[in-house]
Amino acid sequence: MAAAATLPARDAMGPARMAGAFRAALHAEWTKFRTVASMPWLLAATAVLTLAVGAAAAAAYGCTPGYCRPAQTAADPAKIALTGLYVGQVLAAAAGVLVVGGEYGSGMIRVTLAAMPRRLDVLGAKAVVLTAGVLAAALIGVLGSVAAGRLLLPGRGLSAANGYVALSLGNGTDLRAALGSVLYLGLIALLALGIATAVRDSGAAIGVVLALLFLFPIITSVLPDHVLARHLDQLAPMAAGFYVQATVAVKSLPLSPWQGLGVVALWALGALLLGGAVLRLRDA
Repeated sequence: MAAAATLPARDAMGPARMAGAFRAALHAEWTKFRTVASMPWLLAATAVLTLAVGAAAAAAYGCTPGYCRPAQTAADPAKIALTGLYVGQVLAAAAGVLVVGGEYGSGMIRVTLAAMPRRLDVLGAKAVVLTAGVLAAALIGVLGSVAAGRLLLPGRGLSAANGYVALSLGNGTDLRAALGSVLYLGLIALLALGIATAVRDSGAAIGVVLALLFLFPIITSVLPDHVLARHLDQLAPMAAGFYVQATVAVKSLPLSPWQGLGVVALWALGALLLGGAVLRLRDA
């Protein structure tokens, strides 16, 4: 501990030593990440429930025989198959909160910052490790959801005979929906990490994240002013982020799919900047 406390300040370090310090922080955070008992189960649940809910939505979908043409149903096979993201995002957020909230709850954050006094390195390392873990879980869940949708939806009326193209990652719009969904879960985890770092309490952090995700859609659903509701949808992280799943009527969306994902990225960046400022300026 004493040796760590005598490390030179960042501005007195050369690039090589700064890189070495970050690698040390990254190694330490990876060790903590993989040894926290609940983290592997949380990531596994993210993958499994994203897949399971998506498959259940695909299996439950149905249309009236003779009225299953695209113009009649306006169904979006990709969005149906990726319904599991509604659940997956909650688990990804929980993972983001756990990465730092657990240390604040136990007081171990003081030990972490004593061993690695360059606080932004600690937050950056946590972000890298968290993103890698959540993206891996998200990739499994999303790929499984697409496979389940490809298998189940034709039997529920969304077949080639009715004018639908089977879900496939070889299709550019389906690939964008799948890739964007994976990135969305990673961004939600980073949003949660930033908020948890700022508020320093796991319960409060998960409450704030869930409010950001689900409160906007509730408000817009009851607003009588449709123009204002549309603008709120453009700002809401979940509503805007889910535009990336759309493969039908894309031009009618308030934002393009990638613009919507960009909104989520800005929310995540803002949360991380806020968390980083609090981490630097306040005592642990």
